[in-house]
Amino acid sequence: MARVPEATLSSGHKIPLLGLGTSAEPRPPPEVVTSAILTAIEVGYRHFDTASMYQTERPIGTAIAEAIRRGLVKSRDELFITSKLWCTDGHPDLVLPALQKTLENLGLEYLDLYLIHFPISLKNRSPGTSLRKEDILVMDVKSVWKAMEECSKLGLARSIGVSNFTCKKLENLLATARIPPAVNQVEMNTGWQQKKLVGFCKDKGIHVSAWSPLGANGASWGSLNVMGNPILKEIADAKGKSVAQVALRWVHEQGVSVVGKSFNQKRMEENLQIFDWELTEDELQKIDQSPQSRGFSGEDFVSPLGPFKTIEEFWDGEV
Repeated sequence: MARVPEATLSSGHKIPLLGLGTSAEPRPPPEVVTSAILTAIEVGYRHFDTASMYQTERPIGTAIAEAIRRGLVKSRDELFITSKLWCTDGHPDLVLPALQKTLENLGLEYLDLYLIHFPISLKNRSPGTSLRKEDILVMDVKSVWKAMEECSKLGLARSIGVSNFTCKKLENLLATARIPPAVNQVEMNTGWQQKKLVGFCKDKGIHVSAWSPLGANGASWGSLNVMGNPILKEIADAKGKSVAQVALRWVHEQGVSVVGKSFNQKRMEENLQIFDWELTEDELQKIDQSPQSRGFSGEDFVSPLGPFKTIEEFWDGEV
């Protein structure tokens, strides 16, 4: 069974550098999610990433309980579980209740990492309803983060952080935070390398975690910039690796943790096999020349009547 290396967060807790994501379109049946998590635990995964928006918390909780029952792990403490605060709960008074609901769904007493999913709030509406542009609000980041800090102080989240925050939004948060965000989880891959943001986070002691490390091709968003990249194909052929392994290895070598998503056992195992070899300096330089574009534009959060009127505004020019 592969052993995944770890990094130490500013909170003092350790995060496995490869995790399994559970966001999927269309949403898989709960039993499929539970089965995939159990398989992943068997082959060596210990970090599982979910969110209230994904509707995978309950099946993951079922898998965790079953894994402990079967002896696949000795205790819950061997696992690292991440979940996220959805935008409808991005209001100071709703943060703690949202986390408590997430813990209830998972059947857990604490999360290892709790993230603000996006730097916006939405008018509170029923879960599962489609996003309406007229519901988009400016997030009171100072107050929402204070509520996140309270979750940490209560021991309900061992580490707290954010997702999809730009350098500017992180600067604004750091200006008032008493507990700095331990993690910023963002879209990052060879086709969207985020060098400025990664450098900023490194300077501030914020660990970067990469979602969509393979480009999410085939989803309603994403691109073929990664899996269709001829540079990666050439390197993969020369090294006897897959394109996915080269892409994941590149992210790993940036000092970033990876949240990949595959419910296929063979690919799960393949993705774990990136830690005992390296890319050469020449290969890294070639990858640096890859065309760059976001797979997730953020268009859903842009509205003439909302706080962000253009994609450039939403990403603070980091496009």
